[in-house]
Amino acid sequence: MAFRLLPISMYEWFYNSVLSYFKTVNRKAGKKLTCLFMKLETFEHVDSIIKVFKWVILPATLFYVLGAFFLFRQNALDSALLGILIFFYSNFLPDIPAIFRKKYFRDLGALNTSLPWYKNYALFLFAPLFVVLFLCGMRLKWKTIETFHNFKSLAVYLVFLSVIGFFVFSSFPIGIVDVIEILSVPCYGLAGYLTHLKVDLCF
Repeated sequence: MAFRLLPISMYEWFYNSVLSYFKTVNRKAGKKLTCLFMKLETFEHVDSIIKVFKWVILPATLFYVLGAFFLFRQNALDSALLGILIFFYSNFLPDIPAIFRKKYFRDLGALNTSLPWYKNYALFLFAPLFVVLFLCGMRLKWKTIETFHNFKSLAVYLVFLSVIGFFVFSSFPIGIVDVIEILSVPCYGLAGYLTHLKVDLCF
């Protein structure tokens, strides 16, 4: 009985954890998002990511790990576990920098007061670090009008993940398994990010 309830318990823990995070940053940032909105938004994303993980990511990961073992006699479990974490993280990444976002009224002729591109993407790529600093009481003056719900931000993120994959899994001379492990990192990130964009109807 406990085994059958485990997936439900994990789902509820995951949902409650995500909702708790958004409630905390919403309160700290002084945003006026309603509790109902946060619950609906969290449910949509959590439900979607669990379905994609169950029907796409998990089977693909098993195929990847078993294929690497039987074809190349290599253990790809480390890159697979990292990839799964990146998949879940990537699904929420476009919304993480939202606490640093300001409104931009283009129709009112407001000047483009967005941050320089490198600060924009620093907020995006290192979002967890900036959020931790924010929750610890450090208030940055950086405010962006970028929403990161677009394919340009996705492309930048995939390049970033490719660099991470190279430094983590490359060994010289670089073999085919190294290349596969390096490429697996942005592939997991791509799946998570696209899942988020699909829920938000960005394509």
